Amino acid sequence: MSKLKNIAVIGLGYVGLPLAVHLARHYPVTGLDIDPRRVQELKAGQDRTNEIDAGVLKASTLDITDQISAVENADVFIVTVPTPVDGNNEPDLTAVRGASKLVGGVLKKGDIVVYESTVYPGVTEDVAGPELEAASGLVCGS
Repeated sequence: MSKLKNIAVIGLGYVGLPLAVHLARHYPVTGLDIDPRRVQELKAGQDRTNEIDAGVLKASTLDITDQISAVENADVFIVTVPTPVDGNNEPDLTAVRGASKLVGGVLKKGDIVVYESTVYPGVTEDVAGPELEAASGLVCGS
């Protein structure tokens, strides 16, 4: 990972925020969340999930944004969006699809995309991959 220029963590919830803060100790990291209110709170040092202490958050080098253009230069994208289930235990993949479209819009040849989300086997290949390909014009794995 020493050759990496930038890491983008997509989704700053109870999984993404601690991951982004930890990675920012070692790499340039931009945390992207589509909720402007969440971004504003985090920039003020307030984490409503109580995963990260205000002092740690304020001292972090993590760049927090709600603008996709801020992650255009990332080499690695780590998608940490929620996958809630409905009353029939069916996962709602809306956030995974949306994040994949966002990432695909700035994806470059050679970039790495990692999904850190609770999904059933095949979602990466059958749902996320096609969304990335459609938005980027690239082919996964090539």
